[in-house]
Amino acid sequence: MTFGVELKEGMKLSIAALMANKARAVLTMLGIIIGIVSVTLMGSAIEGLNKAFNSSISSIGADVLYVQKWPWLSHGLWWKYRDRRRMHVYYAGEISKQATLLSAVAPMVQRLGTIKYKNRTAENVQVEGTTSAYAYVASMNFQQGRFFTDVESRGNMPVAVIGSDVANQLFPNGHPIGMQLKIDGLPFRVIGVRSKQGSFMGMFSLDNEVIIPINQFRDIYGRHFFPSIECRVMNQKQMSNAQAELEGIMRKIRGLSPFQQDDFSINQESMLTDAFDKIARVIGAVGIFITALSLFVGGIGIMNIMFVSVTERTKEIGVRKALGAKRRTILVQFLIESTLICLGGGLIGLGLSYPLSMLVDKFLPTSMPISIALIGIIISLFVGVISGLVPAMRASKLDPVVALRYE
Repeated sequence: MTFGVELKEGMKLSIAALMANKARAVLTMLGIIIGIVSVTLMGSAIEGLNKAFNSSISSIGADVLYVQKWPWLSHGLWWKYRDRRRMHVYYAGEISKQATLLSAVAPMVQRLGTIKYKNRTAENVQVEGTTSAYAYVASMNFQQGRFFTDVESRGNMPVAVIGSDVANQLFPNGHPIGMQLKIDGLPFRVIGVRSKQGSFMGMFSLDNEVIIPINQFRDIYGRHFFPSIECRVMNQKQMSNAQAELEGIMRKIRGLSPFQQDDFSINQESMLTDAFDKIARVIGAVGIFITALSLFVGGIGIMNIMFVSVTERTKEIGVRKALGAKRRTILVQFLIESTLICLGGGLIGLGLSYPLSMLVDKFLPTSMPISIALIGIIISLFVGVISGLVPAMRASKLDPVVALRYE
């Protein structure tokens, strides 16, 4: 008998044995189903978070440095930074004059405001005040119109660039350019609509914004807002050199002696990326542990059931061996049976994972690529082979004479 024929016969006998004990087979699959659902959901969540984070972090800019009072990651040591001196808008001009590795520098102040056009209102809009250089710092693209010029910025002109969410809410007809809206009661003329940016990790929209000249911002809201100084580096390969140069300029502007610590922070995208990678690794490790535990329990359950199956079918094994069945034939039959149980559990688990991932997506971004499904199937097959190996070997080694006597 060829190996191909043995596989075919083993498949038939295994399916018949499983169909004869449907309830037991389904209950045995539960451990594998839970394990596969765990691994696929965890993989989908991590993949989705990675995609959402990478998409969102691009809005910060990999080649942009942010000079601010507070570090983005204070690690709970907020008290070390609370007494730092405030930042000033004029720092942007001083940095721009002295820096050699920066291509554009712009101050940025912001707060939430109310935007109105006729009888339409947009609440809690991010109102941002900056200079004309911000268009280059942020590498802006526009659906319509343009950014304000240096003349408009310095001349304190009441012009505004709006985000796509604000444009859709206030101007559903799609023609905002040249229209006059009111920002907390003061009139501004729309000169541009920024291209859609999406949301940050699904938590808040990046398009719910209005950008105006910084002098106009200060006229409306006062001068007590702490600015952030945003600096685009000419060459991303020189980020570390540009940061060192910027630190030296800021220390000079702030009048710090060589023995004084920095009383400002220079933030950049890599800080958030590194922090996210650490969190993702921890989540992944926890997920692997939970999944491994579920699959281990499931594998033990399958091994026990296979031992029971071997015991129940001892006489059948004896008859087959007496008629000339090889050890390999018996081994293959029981390995196929355990693998079918695991594969069935894996496929059911994958079937459950997709709708569950859609439910999880309402709270966390998820993504289930084909690779995760393939990993789930491979794990199922691996657990099936490992769980069935010992019972199958025991069955293949039975003495036909002893097996035939078994009652």
